[in-house]
Amino acid sequence: MLKLKYLFNNEDLAEMLVRNWECDGQSPDVFTTYRISSNAIYSFQFRDKTQFLRFAPTSEKSRENLLAELDFISYLRSKQYGVLETVGSKSGNELMEVQTPWGEFFASVFKQVPGVPIGETDLNDHIMFSYGKSLGKLHRLSSEYYPVQSKRWSCSDVLTSIESILMDLPHEALALKETKLLKEYFKSIPKSKNNFGLIHYDFEYDNVFYDAESQSCHVIDFDDAMYHWYVMDIEQTLDSLQDCIPSEKYQEKKECFLDGYRTEFEIEDDMLALLPAFRRFADLYGYVRILKSSEEQWNHEPEWLVGLRERLTQAMKSKSMCFGLDL
Repeated sequence: MLKLKYLFNNEDLAEMLVRNWECDGQSPDVFTTYRISSNAIYSFQFRDKTQFLRFAPTSEKSRENLLAELDFISYLRSKQYGVLETVGSKSGNELMEVQTPWGEFFASVFKQVPGVPIGETDLNDHIMFSYGKSLGKLHRLSSEYYPVQSKRWSCSDVLTSIESILMDLPHEALALKETKLLKEYFKSIPKSKNNFGLIHYDFEYDNVFYDAESQSCHVIDFDDAMYHWYVMDIEQTLDSLQDCIPSEKYQEKKECFLDGYRTEFEIEDDMLALLPAFRRFADLYGYVRILKSSEEQWNHEPEWLVGLRERLTQAMKSKSMCFGLDL
C-alpha cells in the first residue's frame, strides 16, 4: 500500500505520465476510471481499446523488482499463459522513470484482459476449477522459470526488511517478535523446485478474470510477486474467497479449486498443513505495510481519509491477533 499522501486523485500527474504512450482523447477527457492502493491505476482509451496506466513514486518501489515483474510476465506470455500484456511507450520502454513537478515516478501501461473478475461471477464449480487450474499452471511454469536479468525479492528479504523497520519502533515489540519467530520457523521448511518459486502473492478474486468465451482465466497485478513457497498463493487465494462464498459452501468450493490446481501442479498434504503459518506471514506483512503507509498525519484531513485511517487501524488489530504466539 502506498503512503496515504499518495492516495489523492491527481489527473494532471496521470496525464503527464500517460503522454509517454499513445492514447485517445485530450485533457480533461483522457481517463475514465481510477483507483489507488499499492499503485495508482488510471484507465484510458487507445484506438477504442481500454488500457491502464500504472504508476507509483520511485521512493515506494524497487526498480529491480519492477523489471523482474515485467520479465516474468513476458515469460508467462511466451508460454501462452493467460496474463496481462504490457504496452511499450513511445520510446519503446515497458517501464518509464519520469521526473514530474510532483517527484519522480515509475510508470507502465497494460492492456485490458478479457472477462470479468472472479468475484463478479457466480463462482460455480467450473469457474472454481478453472481458477485453481490457473494457479496450478502458474506455479508449474514458475518452477521452470529462470530470470533473464533482474530477480524479484524473496520472503526472506521481506522479513529482513520488516525487521529493519520494526527495530526502530520500540512500541512494536510484539510485531518484531513475530518477525523473528517466522524467520526461524521458515528455516525449518524444506525448499525444492516443486514447492518453492516465484509466486503471484495476490492471486485474489479481483486480480483473476474469468472469460466465459474461452472458459479460461487471465491474471493481472504481479506487483507483489516474490519467491516463496507455492502454498502461500493458495492460502492468500482461499482466504480471500471467504469474503464471497457462503460459509456452508466454502469447503465444497475449496476442494473444487484444489482439484483444478492439481490438474496442473502437485501439492503435498504436508505443505497444505502449513497454511496457518503462511497466514501469519501475510498478516505480518500486511500489518507493517499499513503501519508504514499511515505513519504520517496531517491537520484537517478530509473525511474519507479519517474514515480510511479508522478502517486501517481495525485491520491492524485483526492482523496482529496471533503475534508472538508459538507456531
